Amino acid sequence: MSCLRSEGRGLVACLWGCLLVISCRQLFIYAAEARTYSVGPEQAFSRISDVPWEGLVSGDRVLIHWRREPYREKWVVCSRGTREQPIVVSGVPSESGELPVVDGRGALTRKELDFWNQNRGIIKIGGASHAPGIHPAHIVIENLDVRSARPAYSYPSSNQEIPYRRDAAAIYIESGENITIRNCHLSDSGNGLFVNGSGILVEHCSIQGNGIEESGTEHNVYSAADGIVFQFNHFGNLRAACLGNNLKDRSAGLVVRHNWFEGGSRQLDLVDAEDHEGRLVNRLGYRETFVYGNVIEEGAGDSRGEMIHYGGDSVNRHWYRRGVLHFYHNTVISHRIDLTTLFWISSNEEKVEVRNNIFYLADPRGRLALSRDRGIFHLENNWLSRGWVKTSRFLFLGELVETRTVSGSAPGFVDEEASDYRIRPSFQSARQSSPLRGAVAQRYPVLFTPLSKHEWAYGDGGAPVVIGAVFP
Repeated sequence: MSCLRSEGRGLVACLWGCLLVISCRQLFIYAAEARTYSVGPEQAFSRISDVPWEGLVSGDRVLIHWRREPYREKWVVCSRGTREQPIVVSGVPSESGELPVVDGRGALTRKELDFWNQNRGIIKIGGASHAPGIHPAHIVIENLDVRSARPAYSYPSSNQEIPYRRDAAAIYIESGENITIRNCHLSDSGNGLFVNGSGILVEHCSIQGNGIEESGTEHNVYSAADGIVFQFNHFGNLRAACLGNNLKDRSAGLVVRHNWFEGGSRQLDLVDAEDHEGRLVNRLGYRETFVYGNVIEEGAGDSRGEMIHYGGDSVNRHWYRRGVLHFYHNTVISHRIDLTTLFWISSNEEKVEVRNNIFYLADPRGRLALSRDRGIFHLENNWLSRGWVKTSRFLFLGELVETRTVSGSAPGFVDEEASDYRIRPSFQSARQSSPLRGAVAQRYPVLFTPLSKHEWAYGDGGAPVVIGAVFP
């Protein structure tokens, strides 16, 4: 009798188990059904806050249609997509190509969304109380004009106005993996984009007009990621009287390719991770950085006169990058009438491989120095304005090995006033590039050239025949 009872209990348990499996499968299928949420005039949802952000699943798409008035709303994305089915938040431009505007001034938040750091950004990717323990993944934000997150502006919360923090960002990636920011305009904020995550791609964006007056700690972009690529972006000037950098980065696995930089106290500030737990400092990619195919311009009034900083800026020198900066096929132009320093390398433990670049002083009154005072430099096949010197200081304490360096008064641009930095045919034979070597050529070839500050064209698939970022 006890045996029968035991078998009966086992049968019941088995049946319940089967029902549970079937039920779970049904729930999974239901949850996995992707939906499209359309926001805007004559759409299913009139407001961004009508979208159930707390319930997004893999494959869901939120389409925000252009309208004349900005959307004054803010929100968090705390969900996980997949590689095959990312969660996509996409603006739908007007017929003339205008992007939908999301403005942080007076921005409202959906009442079902409970998340911290609301004063850090307009669009946040990161943690939220409604999704405890969720680490966002495979998120795409694209085709949006996001603006106005800084202390001059505020948003309503619990019958009071909350000002944004100084370091607030138009898009704030608090945490997340495999995040893409594409074709977005980010402006009028403390930081245009703030990144803390892994597997980040930022492409085809216009990022300009950010920063805080008289402060050097807010930037167009401030990033610290485990793997991040910037490509095909236009980085413009910061807001007036703002002393931040165009791109400040503390990442491992950084690639900066095919972008156009204008302005900033420094155009590129590539420093240590300030990583107390070693999350980034101990990554293999932390010791190699790739910067290639970019147009980098220093404005006449930019504050520091140092264009690229590589190494570190914290008190702990053990966190410094102490690796190799691969810097090749860039067109670097300074419009200053005083001294321009191309590289500030933090120590002689940092090395710079410099190949096939153009370094040009647009104003003949200017002076050009390769470095501040330290760093191990290998120069091969570069063009520099005549009269350049090793150091901007009294004594150069690093090492310099150079091969086939050419100096002159002008590199032979097609139309300098129109920012057409192609090399004229009559100069091309004297500006031929040298081949890249080994893993650099295989992993990070130069494949694109700018048609303008916002548009890039694919080359013929071969190596560029001339030095610089812009080739026929």
